Amino acid sequence: MMDFLEKVIYHNSILSWIIAAAVAVGAVIIMRIAKGIIARNFKKYAEGTANNIDDLIAETIHKVNIFPLITIGIFAGAYTLTLSGKVTDVIGTIVLIGILVQILIWANTGISFWVRQYREKRQADDPAAVTTISAMAFVAKLLLWLLVFLLVLDNAGVDITGLVAGLGIGGIAVALAVQNILGDLFSSLSIVLDKPFVIGDFIIVDNYMGVVEHIGLKTTRIRSLSGEQLVMGNSDLLKSRIRNYKRMAERRIVFTFGVVYQTPKEKLERIPGLVKEIVEQTDNTRFDRAHFKAFADFSLNFEVVYYVTQPDYNLYMDVQQNINLGIYKRLAEEGIEFAYPTQTLYINKLQDGEEDNL
Repeated sequence: MMDFLEKVIYHNSILSWIIAAAVAVGAVIIMRIAKGIIARNFKKYAEGTANNIDDLIAETIHKVNIFPLITIGIFAGAYTLTLSGKVTDVIGTIVLIGILVQILIWANTGISFWVRQYREKRQADDPAAVTTISAMAFVAKLLLWLLVFLLVLDNAGVDITGLVAGLGIGGIAVALAVQNILGDLFSSLSIVLDKPFVIGDFIIVDNYMGVVEHIGLKTTRIRSLSGEQLVMGNSDLLKSRIRNYKRMAERRIVFTFGVVYQTPKEKLERIPGLVKEIVEQTDNTRFDRAHFKAFADFSLNFEVVYYVTQPDYNLYMDVQQNINLGIYKRLAEEGIEFAYPTQTLYINKLQDGEEDNL
């Protein structure tokens, strides 16, 4: 048995390789256990404070990835062996790649944490700024990934100068192949910069309506009134006519009602004034006009226009309900009847001695 353990492979005995493997695995296990203990304790501490910095540190500790720990474990195990300079360089490169990956993960965590905190503070006051910051955060993450990718290739011995030049030529071909995707991407940037709508706005696009939940690189997601999520391509969205009700300063309301033809002229003349009085006595309204508009088939129609000074739809419905009840009550007090579909049949009775020529 001892002879087997003393057998030399690549300048090290099998026993040395076993010890190195044990050191590597042990180092990874110890670091994992230490990470778990530190993460749990620090998270409990962070939950008891109002400071955001310790929350970020707790989340950063939790985001320690297994790959960098494995590379460090390999480095610790290799330290017990006698290795050639080339192998040592390869192990050093692997450890460096692991560290770069961990730095990238931490950077992404920091950006996401900052965006989340910013969204919680500013979503209600400035949703447009939140949308812009979210897009900028995505671009920052994309650049970080690209930078780390190039650093990894450079440390792996790849000539990134030629690669960058090749990416420029290949990018043209890729752009032609994925022009629809790129169209949505640029539309996304247009939405973020021009801000025709932002997260939280209630919009109507063609026959679809709902609240904007997410503006992505390719699609925008809208939560409809009936509950389902509508997913629309950004290019198609910008080609449509968008009605943004969140930016409505006030709501213009037009409605009509009809009274019977038997209503005396004097009472017809008083109806616009009665309606004006009712609207002006209702809160959050501004009266515009009320007119005897038309002679309809079975009614004398009045048209009323007023403004609700706030855009909230539920408030508008409350206001309209109060106005309707007020009109109903006042017209009843005046003895004026509302019209409803009727038809009057006139019969000409023949006198004695007259012949019916029909």
